Amino acid sequence: MAPGPSAFFVNLPISVAPLPMMPRDGAAVQAPRVLVIDDDSSIRRLLRACLPAQGFHLIEAENGQAMRDRLRDSAPDLCLLDLGLPDADGLELIQQIRRGSLLPIIVLSARDQEQSKITALNLGADDYVTKPFAMGELVARIRTALRHQVQVQGGQARIDIHGLAIDLTEGRVTVDGRPIRLSATEYKILRCLAIHAGRVLTHRALIEAVWGSKVLRDHQYLRVYIRSLRLRLEPDPGRPIYILTESGVGYRLRAPD
Repeated sequence: MAPGPSAFFVNLPISVAPLPMMPRDGAAVQAPRVLVIDDDSSIRRLLRACLPAQGFHLIEAENGQAMRDRLRDSAPDLCLLDLGLPDADGLELIQQIRRGSLLPIIVLSARDQEQSKITALNLGADDYVTKPFAMGELVARIRTALRHQVQVQGGQARIDIHGLAIDLTEGRVTVDGRPIRLSATEYKILRCLAIHAGRVLTHRALIEAVWGSKVLRDHQYLRVYIRSLRLRLEPDPGRPIYILTESGVGYRLRAPD
């Protein structure tokens, strides 16, 4: 099937983090992964107690080196970064992240770090929260940053396609109102397609977005997951209406209604 006149190819690096399943309110939810980098164990303990209850999956790092390890191994969707780490300058860490990623960064700052907050924003941080912070305010800022990330990547916070609904902020997927449970990899592929709905993503772009540029996967490996997604989403998997094949090139999610 040749791409239509409005379709165009995307073969650039695409940042889409893997999101594990977390059922909530009876729906299938892919919990956004929040990495907190803070050497204060009481802050991490507070976030550990509160953020999962708000639908987030928490990843913890107590210093700069642990942050680098978590970024590599856990692929978070957002960072909460304390500027005053024992082994690294938080401002330098922002620069390191920004060299290769649009990952949202919210700075956790003390009241006497006014100039550092300004510098952090100028270096690419998305927002800041002053300690001590109210949990409701922090959660609201996290959700805002995640929505903004989707918009920056060229997509919408919610995609509706002829009965298929994908909420990219909450990680909810439904077909005709029925919750659909997906594996982390299946959701990662769908999320990538949804952000670029209506555009053709090459096999290479999808493989690198899901498994990384250093992992070699052939097209057949991707095809297995596309088939699984179609079995879960399509009314007739043999005649898909959502995930369309661009023969010899890649896949395209049908444009939103």
